[in-house]
Amino acid sequence: MVVKGSGVMLVKSLLGSLFSHETRGIVQRTAVRYSHHHQAHDLVEEHDRQHDVEEVRIPVPYGEIAGKWWGPRNVRPIVCIHGWQDNAGTFDRLIPLLPKHMSFLALDLPGHGLSSRIPDGMMYHTLDNTLSLFHVMREYRWKKLSLMGHSMGSIISFLFTSTFPDKVDFYIGIDALKPHIADAAKFPGRLEKRLPQSLLADARNREKSEPPAYPYEELIERLHLGTNKSVTREAAPFLLYRNTRKSTLHPDRYYFTRDSRLKYGLGMGWDQAINLELAKRVVQPYLFIKAKHSPYYEERKYFDEFVELVKRNNPQFELEFVDSTHHLHLTEPEKVVPIVGRFLGKYWKEERG
Repeated sequence: MVVKGSGVMLVKSLLGSLFSHETRGIVQRTAVRYSHHHQAHDLVEEHDRQHDVEEVRIPVPYGEIAGKWWGPRNVRPIVCIHGWQDNAGTFDRLIPLLPKHMSFLALDLPGHGLSSRIPDGMMYHTLDNTLSLFHVMREYRWKKLSLMGHSMGSIISFLFTSTFPDKVDFYIGIDALKPHIADAAKFPGRLEKRLPQSLLADARNREKSEPPAYPYEELIERLHLGTNKSVTREAAPFLLYRNTRKSTLHPDRYYFTRDSRLKYGLGMGWDQAINLELAKRVVQPYLFIKAKHSPYYEERKYFDEFVELVKRNNPQFELEFVDSTHHLHLTEPEKVVPIVGRFLGKYWKEERG
């Protein structure tokens, strides 16, 4: 299939036409279902071809970490880290709008997208993902990283930067400032519930039966509603491309491939005082972007306290609020680009890889 024009606009047009005709007959809806996935799939691939994106694989002890490399291959890229249960596709609409002479490496974290899952019998923990960054550095023989993360990826970027400040030259966080402070009274019950759930999910992973499968437009709805509508229907294919697969049992249905153990993580579970001590170590250029219509996931006082400390300690810290929702970089990248572009213009320095 040859597609001309902007891949983003074509996806938008395709999805707009699909959801604007609710009175189609059953036979016609079935035909649209079948073709819709293939067209959306092809459009995402065409989008990557237009921007000369290269799929990369980085070896790790339990398999490989998948990624998408945008821009010159001989320039050390800004490593981009997605949010919880998302994948590298979360940056597909933002990166093409950023300067073309810069490079970006968007990763699929373990268990997400096209990356390997952690070994059977284990649980996912946010802190473990910092080890993934060391594997990337070792593979490419980089001494430093430049980081950009969204949501959980922003938290991972903070943890890596504050723990190893000599290994990061700058970082950009989007809509998750730091590890969130849990309600202490509720945490034991949450632990009691999550551990058995993770064990059950681990057991299901070893079953030979296929996971539940859905028509493609239902995948879009599940993603749209499951993110409190912060992932628009138009943007959904950029995430679905890397975390769904066609059913072998039902020819017009598809299932999610991300590791179901991801649903039952616990977060960091430590006190605000630890976050504040880590924040004192972030001394390099640091941009944080907060969506105005997105939750704080904790009491606002913890956010404000952290920001005030960083402002006092780091003159290169920048805080921007954007009139958007949690997946602002994916759904409304035009609102994020001027902020990120201005920051990169000040602090990005070309380093040949």
